Amino acid sequence: MFYLDRAATTPVRREVLEAMWPWLTGGFGNPSSSHGIGDQAARGLADARARVAAVLGCRPAEVVFTAGGTEGANTAVKGLVLAAPRGRHVVTSAIEHEAVLASCDHLARFHDVTVTVLPVDRDGLVTPAVLAAALRPDTTLVSIAHADNEIGTVQDVPALAAVTHAVGARFHTDAVQSAPWLPIGLDRLGVDALTFSGHKLGAPKGTGVLVLRAGVPMEPLVHGGGQERGRRSGTEDVAGAVAVATALTLSDAARETAARTASATRDAVIAGVLARVPGAVLTGSPSARLPGHASFCFPATAELPGVNGETVLLELEQRDVVSSSGSACAAGSTEASHVLTALGLSEDVARSAVRLTFDAGLTEADVPLVVDAVASAVGSVRALG
Repeated sequence: MFYLDRAATTPVRREVLEAMWPWLTGGFGNPSSSHGIGDQAARGLADARARVAAVLGCRPAEVVFTAGGTEGANTAVKGLVLAAPRGRHVVTSAIEHEAVLASCDHLARFHDVTVTVLPVDRDGLVTPAVLAAALRPDTTLVSIAHADNEIGTVQDVPALAAVTHAVGARFHTDAVQSAPWLPIGLDRLGVDALTFSGHKLGAPKGTGVLVLRAGVPMEPLVHGGGQERGRRSGTEDVAGAVAVATALTLSDAARETAARTASATRDAVIAGVLARVPGAVLTGSPSARLPGHASFCFPATAELPGVNGETVLLELEQRDVVSSSGSACAAGSTEASHVLTALGLSEDVARSAVRLTFDAGLTEADVPLVVDAVASAVGSVRALG
């Protein structure tokens, strides 16, 4: 079986499970407790924080452990806006993850915040010029993802952040999809806050990180005992922190080689599907694209009907290829993808989407088998009319 849905989640690495185990057994203490067992847990948490900081090139004090990308995005977007006296204007893009868009909507409905949603071009890119035109003297925050989970497009975040900082606003980026593949960090990307999720890296679900630049004020979403330097109250999940630190460290060590291998495989998969499936359309940028990410729509042609992407997925699974039609967070929805319609695709075409996401384990020899499966699955669905 080919598991080609790694943008949704990844299996937990064995090394991560082994690193977690001591903190689920003998090292079970509460890091806030003032005794030996609690102190042991506190040292484990501090070590995990330092390891994350080492990979990201930041201070350990700038690392906040969270329960995943959704919590991180909510905390960053709501927390930065509510803590800033500058104004009540937020800028985001039309293709953001629902965690960011829903956070912006919450601010608009309950905190009198004005939200500007930027358009993207046909490749899913936000240009610095479009962003600059939307910024205002009272803009508080810009939140634009580093890479999109549905179409794989990678934004020029350093350029967008520079435009944002020129007017005195803050910049947050959702790095959930880019963390496994691209160098990330506050200084590397020039941002004030970034968030990512552990389960895209080989850590368990329910783990994640918010990195917040020192000195940037943030109103916490969760109040209580003041853990995580007052930015996220609640007893810390030491095993989860160790897990995400271990997964991030392992991913970082293999990143360059894995990205190079997966990029070559991605290009071969894209070329194969476009050649074998009549009318197939690549979605997202052909060049500014995540390694291991190939996404398509299969609209109707003059001779052939279009397809429903969910039906194609069922046919693919019968051929031992597991994939998705887009964001796992929207799976089962009857609505067309907001990301694909933002590219200018019709709702019917958007509903024909299929996304193949994989790691460096998909080999050159596997490519013809995957392409054959896609061509056969689309052909079977089209034959149904």
